[in-house]
Order: sequence, then structure tokens, then C-alpha cells
Amino acid sequence: MLAHFGHHLLAALLIPLLPFIRDDFALDYTQIGWVASAFTLSYGISQLPAGWLADHVNPRMVITIGISGVALSGLLVGLSSTYIMLVLFLVLLGVTGGGYHPAAAPLLTAFVEPKNRGRVLGLHQIGGTASYFLAPLIAVAIATALGWRGSFIALAIPVIIFGIVFYMLLGRREHTQTGEPELPTTSYTEIPFAPSHRRRLVAFIIIGVVIQVLLLSTISFVPLFVVDHFGASKELAAVLLSLIHSGGLWAGPLGGYLSDRLGKVPVMLAACLIAGPVVYLLNLVSFGWSICIVLLVIGACMYIGMPVSEAYIISHTSERNRSTILGVYYTTSRGGSGLIIPVMGYLIDRFDFNTAFTVVGAALLAVTLVCSMFLWGSRD
Repeated sequence: MLAHFGHHLLAALLIPLLPFIRDDFALDYTQIGWVASAFTLSYGISQLPAGWLADHVNPRMVITIGISGVALSGLLVGLSSTYIMLVLFLVLLGVTGGGYHPAAAPLLTAFVEPKNRGRVLGLHQIGGTASYFLAPLIAVAIATALGWRGSFIALAIPVIIFGIVFYMLLGRREHTQTGEPELPTTSYTEIPFAPSHRRRLVAFIIIGVVIQVLLLSTISFVPLFVVDHFGASKELAAVLLSLIHSGGLWAGPLGGYLSDRLGKVPVMLAACLIAGPVVYLLNLVSFGWSICIVLLVIGACMYIGMPVSEAYIISHTSERNRSTILGVYYTTSRGGSGLIIPVMGYLIDRFDFNTAFTVVGAALLAVTLVCSMFLWGSRD
């Protein structure tokens, strides 16, 4: 959980600081969309080669780069003085972070029985969620005093140090293992990656990717939405962003637990069927309790989908190519929003927020209904 927290902390600063960055560089919605997608697109694309790498080398170095390497890139983001420099260093931030998830998820599940995978991945998610929950509050507080660059610089240094310490701790763990020097892998019976399972696996990956891509893209515009549409302060926008990510502190572990008990397919379908209409409800909320409830549900649906997707993929792929398949999932689910965010920015510039939220909600619901036909009747 600590490693997951450190991995995401610098990236979690970007979205709450977008109003500050927008004002500093005088950007429109399309341009600010490209700022956000510079990280998400490169982060997603790098997951695929990093997943292959994690299958063929010791994951220790891959995970460490995903912590200290990301923090070093975040430090460079804080030192950027032009729009082009900012975009380039955000791309570097995404590239260095691509290996963490494909290496960490199989490493975690190697120590537990298959029936407990959802819970373990849900607990691991708490670390990443905590960074997204705390980052808006910390980042805006620092940015108010030192500017948005100060937030990146101040938080990058301790994460770099933690990554080095974590590398040494993993090395000590390896040396205490008996037999093979590699970190242990699971000996539990796996569901084979047979042709009969391939169609369901593809359908599950599709809805797992779509819910992440569309909800992450929507969340990227929430701070600008509440500032520009409701006239709220940047500080209050950051608080609402933390409210969204608070879902990962309880909804992620809850979703993992329910998927172990009720089945991964029904839990995922329920989250997706709720998420589409709730995104549309952003068009109808007022600035009060209603927007808080909608944002909380959006966060819950997004974070429920993460551990359930990971657990399903791990359970339906062979050990030798598991990180590679996870790399495909992370590439599309994390990188896909890098393509959708500029499109949403264009829709907002060309039309308004209502149009963008309606298109996203309808697309999410439609994809879920189509994929559910391939998954119907399956529990796991």
C-alpha cells in the first residue's frame, strides 16, 4: 500500500492543479485536455512493454522505477517553465510509471489463495487511492503558498527517497527466500487460458477498460466544471475531487470482497450499469448535496471496477503471460483516457459540459449492455 501510494502521488497532483496551470499558461479546454492526456496516454502506452518486461525480468527494478522514476519526472514537471516543457515532462512521468501495476499485481497475488485475490487487490488499491484522496488537499494548500510548481517539487523529493528504501527492502526479501532467488510465484491451480474462456475474458476486459477510461476522463474535468460552471473556488474544487477518490478507500476493498463472494461478473456489471446514468446526472445537479452524492457514486463505481478487473484477468490467464495481459489491460484502461480527454475538451469548447457528460454516459451504458450479452450467466 505504501509503494502504491508513492507510485501515484506525483501523478495525482495534476488534475487538482489544472485550474492553476490553466491560468498560468492561459489555456482553453482543448489545450488543458492535452495537458492531462500527455500523462495518461504515455502512462497507458508504456504499460504494454512494461508488462512484457515484468514477465521476463525480476519485478524489483520495474516497481522501483515506478516509484522513484516517477518522482524524479514529477520534479522535472515542477521545474518546467513553458507549456511545451510541461507536456514533455508529463510524458516522461507516464513512461516511468508504466511498469508498476503489471509487476505489482501478480507479485501480490502470488502469496494468497485465488479465493482471496479480490480482497488483497482491494486492500492494495487503498494505497493508490489515498494518494488521489490526499493529493488535491495537499497540492492546493502548497500551490496557494508556493504556486503549482511548488507542489510537484515539495512532494517529489520524499518519494524519491522512499523508492530507494523500498528497493533495498525488496532486495532483502529476495535474499531471505530459500531455493530460487526470484520472488515466489503462486502454486495454486489456475484457470487455463483456454479458447472457451477467451471470449468472456475479452468482453470483461472491454467493460473493465471502458468504465475506467470514461470515468477517468470525466473526473479530469470536474475541477474545471465546478469552478467555471458553478463559480466555486479552486480550493473547493479540490475538496470535491478528494470526495470522488474517497471511494477507493472503501468501495475498492468492498468491491474486491463482494467479487470473492458473489462473483466478479455480477459485481462488474452492476458497477457499469450504475456508472453510465450517474455520469449523465452531472447535467442535473445543483451545487450542494446532489453533486456530492453523484461524485461519490462515480468514484465508487470506478474504484470497484479496478480490483475486480485485475482479479478476473489474473484468474483467467496463465502465469507465464499474466503480466503481459495485465499490461494490455493497463495500457488501454489508463492510456485510453488520454485519447478521450482532448475529445471531451473539444466538446466542451464547441458545445458545453452537458453535451460531453451526456455522450460519456450514453457510451458507457451502451458498451456495458453489449458486453453483458457475452457475460450473462457467468459468475466468475
